[in-house]
Amino acid sequence: MKRFTDLVTETLANITEEFPWDIEEKMNDGEQRPLILDIREPDEFSAMHIQDSLHVPRGILESACEYGYEETVRELVEARDRTVVVACRSGNRSALAAFTMQLLGYQQVSSMKTGLRGWNDYELPLVDAIGHKVPVDVADEFFTTRLRPDQIAPEK
Repeated sequence: MKRFTDLVTETLANITEEFPWDIEEKMNDGEQRPLILDIREPDEFSAMHIQDSLHVPRGILESACEYGYEETVRELVEARDRTVVVACRSGNRSALAAFTMQLLGYQQVSSMKTGLRGWNDYELPLVDAIGHKVPVDVADEFFTTRLRPDQIAPEK
């Protein structure tokens, strides 16, 4: 049986990953700014995200990438030849999403290595739902993993 981490590891061999500081450089380059695609859940995105990023939750990604669906997102459909950087919390979901987007014909898609945790660790700006800057320490607290007892594998 494969585990989530196995799927991510296998996917990494087939995609491009970029560190947050490389993405920041591209965003400030003056050339065409990359499309930052945040695939986290709505509550995660509302709490904090990269300013001007496009939010499309992972659960509707495939249909958001195509015309003819209620989830269609025109900006995403029309970005097949544009540089797209997929972001999530830690870089795992975004790796799977970037691979899926490659299968759907996206030519210049990459995953943000270390995700928004790494973005925050590098002290790059995040904003909340109304556009206010989120302090680094608040983001640190938000990105801290907290597992309930039922989410921890039983000892063997």
